[in-house]
Amino acid sequence: MTTTTTVHKRAATGALLGLALGDALGFPTEFNDVPSILAKFGPWREMPLVRPAIVSDDTQMTLALGRGLRTAMDRGLLGPKRLERPVREEFVDWYQSPENNRAPGRTCLVACDLLKTPGLPWQDASQIGSKGCGANMRVAPVGLVPGLSDEQRSGAAQLQSALTHGHPTALAASDLTAHAVRLLAQGAEPTGLVGLLRSYALDHRTRYHERWLGDLWTRSQDPTPEHFVARGWDECLAVLDRLQEAVRAGSRETDPCLATGEGWIAEEALATGLLCFLLFVDEPLTALRRAACSSGDSDSIACLTGAFAGAYLGADAWPTEWADRIEYQGELVTLGALWDA
Repeated sequence: MTTTTTVHKRAATGALLGLALGDALGFPTEFNDVPSILAKFGPWREMPLVRPAIVSDDTQMTLALGRGLRTAMDRGLLGPKRLERPVREEFVDWYQSPENNRAPGRTCLVACDLLKTPGLPWQDASQIGSKGCGANMRVAPVGLVPGLSDEQRSGAAQLQSALTHGHPTALAASDLTAHAVRLLAQGAEPTGLVGLLRSYALDHRTRYHERWLGDLWTRSQDPTPEHFVARGWDECLAVLDRLQEAVRAGSRETDPCLATGEGWIAEEALATGLLCFLLFVDEPLTALRRAACSSGDSDSIACLTGAFAGAYLGADAWPTEWADRIEYQGELVTLGALWDA
């Protein structure tokens, strides 16, 4: 796929708007089972976008990461130290902001509280036991920013996760999410996507990014860094198998969480977000509604679905009357335009 086509579809703008729209659609349905959601909002295929279209911490943290990435890349070639400082500052700013009142996850709160300690190595703030979905729901910018090598993209995706969620599955799921966003933005065929992600996971299974992660692995009980990281990729490979079966089954009317998990943990959020996208590749609003009408972590699942759909279809996937109502719309569009250019 040529660069002109990618620019023309405005994949970064599409992915960021889609992520925020999914987040706003799923925020009111999170913590509800499907019958309660249907009772409250009516048939799921007609689910309305709430007014005002308020987002959760998922979009707030995506923007924090996006700003940190932009600052880091303005300073030169992207590397671990250059990325860590501004992203850490953005995460702490988010943590201390009065707008941080959208039911954020405990892992992010605990880690960000520690990250504000001057001189504390970030590895000591990382929650090594947590593989909540809080790190991969926000990683899309790493898949959208242009000009990174494969090593930079993989390292940056894992480092931004490790600042809060240090569990190897959180690292692997963030890496896979960024890779999926990148592939779709470049025009990869959705039918082959799960296979491409499987190959990527197998290829990275024992690759520990020491340059990006430092001695993070020593906080775990693993005998070697390779053993540490392989645990995460193996859990992701297992959920990709479940995803492949669910896509084959093609069950559009049932709660997607029944097939690939409720999405509170990283690998399930990735798989269930992808499932909703892959079931409705050419119907992005239906994909978002299916993700939001689910029994699990609906806003995180739907925000991932929106990022995948928007990366693949571009900014025109989203009706103007929806896109214009989304909270933080100005900043989402500005970041998207920067990376689409």
